[in-house]
Amino acid sequence: RCENLVEVYFQLQQQVMAASTELGPELLPRLLERFNEVLSSLVKSSFLVEKQPPQVLKTQTKFQASVRFLLGPRLLKAAPKPYMVRADMVTEKQARELELSNYSNTLSESTGEILHNTVALETNPTSGNCCANFKNVLLKKIKRCERKGSESVTEEKCAVLFSTNVTLTPSNISIHLQVLSLPIVVIVHGNQDNNAKATVLWDNAFSDIDRVPFVVAERVPWDKMCDTLNLKFMAEVQTTKGLLKEHYFFLAQKIFNDHSASPEDFQSRHVSWAQFNKEILPGRGFTFWQWFDGVLDLTKRCLKSYWSDRLIMGFISKQYVCKLLSMQPDGTFLLRFSDSEIGGVTIAYVMRGKDGSSQVENIQPFSAKDLSIRSLGDRIRDLGQLRNLYPNIPKDQAFGSHYNSEWGGPG
Repeated sequence: RCENLVEVYFQLQQQVMAASTELGPELLPRLLERFNEVLSSLVKSSFLVEKQPPQVLKTQTKFQASVRFLLGPRLLKAAPKPYMVRADMVTEKQARELELSNYSNTLSESTGEILHNTVALETNPTSGNCCANFKNVLLKKIKRCERKGSESVTEEKCAVLFSTNVTLTPSNISIHLQVLSLPIVVIVHGNQDNNAKATVLWDNAFSDIDRVPFVVAERVPWDKMCDTLNLKFMAEVQTTKGLLKEHYFFLAQKIFNDHSASPEDFQSRHVSWAQFNKEILPGRGFTFWQWFDGVLDLTKRCLKSYWSDRLIMGFISKQYVCKLLSMQPDGTFLLRFSDSEIGGVTIAYVMRGKDGSSQVENIQPFSAKDLSIRSLGDRIRDLGQLRNLYPNIPKDQAFGSHYNSEWGGPG
């Protein structure tokens, strides 16, 4: 613990001072200087971000954050008045320079204007924690920096720098404390939120702990991407039912635009940031992430219970659906996420003609707005041509618990 190390420090310092006459006029100053360096390093490392600012931050929107000084209760208790902590926006370049200088440099200018950005560093009498709580902060505007090549504003990362100057008692040493938040993407319009979340997700999932701010790999193993998508899906939807191997296979076919490879082939591949959220999917008007995020939002808002009951196959191609259903009895159906629209779920079912030939139909996808008007369960109950959920579960048995007794209940 930091407190224990500080106590050891002061004990050693006292022992050195007690032996000052024996150490001599040359060794004593060098030892004391070294002691001050150790104390300074220890103190700086105990200044931490306790509550991170939102990693997608919209201008003109209030947010909260807090920093904690672990050694504050021990070292600042004799301070005549509270020290003030300041919050400033910094660019990726500024964050890198601060890191490379081991936070010995100070910030020359902020890259954005933050209102209510100065807060007292105070010790809570109940918890004993020394914190600065930013409760009413607002990023008024952001100064964009030059971007690399085709980089968009939603790929531009910055951070909040929290800083303060403290004087430690009883040693009377003045120390400049600085700590960076996690990377932040600043947006000015809500329609930038989706792409900003992609930047943050990629950075959080694939950056190294000891990296230079905010360097992250351009390509990552596909199996790591699978883990990331699975964790994101379960966290957003708040379900314990994650993605399955067949889901990953479909997602790999989609992101790599390859329908000839086997699941094993994909395991050895790497996926790029461009494939994730820069390149438009073939024949579509959106990227892989934009499509996947639409599925996340729809499932979170309208389909959580259906997904958790494994009633939605979801991540499956239209072609594979035809293969599954074509040999099934009339009225067999399944649910999959729309391939052509963002945030849609569609019902595919088989119809058999009098000659015994089968035809697989796909009902127009339902959006979150559609399902807020009438739930998925009730829509399935309404459709008389739907009989058994694939492979052979009667629809009332599968969806009965999801039927609403009254018309128009939300899904």
